[in-house]
Amino acid sequence: MNWLKILVLLILLGVSSPVVRAQRVIEYVAGMGTRDPNNPDIWILYQNVKAMHDGMTLVTDSASLDTRNNIFVAHRNVTIYITDTTTLYGKTAIYDGTTRIADVWGDTVTLIDGKTVLKSDLLTYDRNTSTASYFHWGHTVHDDAVMDSRKGYYHSDTRDIYLFDDVVLYDTSSHLETDTLLYNTQTCLAIFISPTYIYSDSSTIYSEDGTYNTDTREAQSFKATRLTNCEKWLTADTLFFNGERNYGEAFGNVVIVDTLNKVICAGRVGITDQENHSSFVTDSALIIYIDKGDSLFMHGDTIYAFNNDDRQFESAKVFRNVRVYHNDAQAVCDSLFFSAPDSMLMFYYNPVVWYEDYQCLADTITCIYDSSGVRLIKMRGNVLAVEKVDSLKYNQIKGRNADVFCLKSEPLYADILGSARMVYYVLDEEASDSLGRPERQLIGVNAGVGSDMRIYFKERKPRRFATFGSPDMKMYPLEKLPEDDKFLPGFVWLTDKRPKSPSDVFLAK
Repeated sequence: MNWLKILVLLILLGVSSPVVRAQRVIEYVAGMGTRDPNNPDIWILYQNVKAMHDGMTLVTDSASLDTRNNIFVAHRNVTIYITDTTTLYGKTAIYDGTTRIADVWGDTVTLIDGKTVLKSDLLTYDRNTSTASYFHWGHTVHDDAVMDSRKGYYHSDTRDIYLFDDVVLYDTSSHLETDTLLYNTQTCLAIFISPTYIYSDSSTIYSEDGTYNTDTREAQSFKATRLTNCEKWLTADTLFFNGERNYGEAFGNVVIVDTLNKVICAGRVGITDQENHSSFVTDSALIIYIDKGDSLFMHGDTIYAFNNDDRQFESAKVFRNVRVYHNDAQAVCDSLFFSAPDSMLMFYYNPVVWYEDYQCLADTITCIYDSSGVRLIKMRGNVLAVEKVDSLKYNQIKGRNADVFCLKSEPLYADILGSARMVYYVLDEEASDSLGRPERQLIGVNAGVGSDMRIYFKERKPRRFATFGSPDMKMYPLEKLPEDDKFLPGFVWLTDKRPKSPSDVFLAK
């Protein structure tokens, strides 16, 4: 039993406790009256019968009054004027002048309290606590809000209505289903603490503890939160959602899933703004893009995801401390932009991209995809590609810009455009050890400069170089390479920053 039910039971126990007050005799007027021949304490009343008690007036066609027990029984066309704003209608009623409780029943018993109308087939009204209750079915209307339940308690002084069992609350734009609900007709605020669904034209909210305002269409959820909108859904510890604006703020274990576009956003704080087709996640933010069973993991301090008018995922922006993991490549940078329609992934502000054994740096690095994988990698500004040979030797290629052309993510050739420089260690492809097994043997190192350079790849390894524009290239024996030429300007080896698994995107290096 939840706390709201316990609270209501305590209230009801308090209601049923004896009330210490001076008893007043029920007064009446009638066109005709006679004593019951079997009980002289009972008066049978007819024609325009009216009873008065402690400021309450009851009108009916006929009635009986038990003068000994101070009980008034009304028959047909019963109207009870409880206060200036509260009126109760029914077919039959029993009013106890001692307990000040009225039981009213009929095909449809109606309580009208200002703008609130409550209907049931049996209604009990306790004047001591200004509480109406029903235990079979009840239908309540207040402005645009309509409520149905099997059990309910309405407090006309506080305007609170407690609803239990098969509770339904609906208005012009939403539909709420739950088991336990507290609704205030003044604030239009509904409070629920049991499994609850809130349906609207564009979204569904599931919660087990929260509130919903039928006037502002604002929902809050504090437990087991789930927001569904077409092919998207969001889960979080806490959610604040405005159905009028389709705007939500989520906190704690936030996950936004777009099943149509196979995109997942996660973090500790999230915002979804469906009118502007955007989602925002921060604090341990992560976006996962799933393409043909393969996943791209992107982490940063802040992530924005955008959809187009057709609700298709369009782009993502990731800012600050960006780390990316994919089976084929990994990257770190300060900021990232991903465009799904253009199949483009752009790294900027100090990007580093790793592919196989290669490390690539530039001012900006852009990867362009097609249906078969990576098609083109464009590096602009201060390009430096490095491959480790051993602990002291590194293959290096440097230039102003570079384009790497690929087929099915496999590099075919690369163009180094402007101020091309190279340090590349040459292996004897036919070398073998004493047992005839292939063995890596260094036979020299190519070093020099040229205006432009083209590199041809085979099995992901450079196999042939072509240098253009007055090249100055030399083949040095290993021991003859000048010390100043071993490392090109700007050389760095940043393998310790490389994400090695999807979980590594959260490791700050």
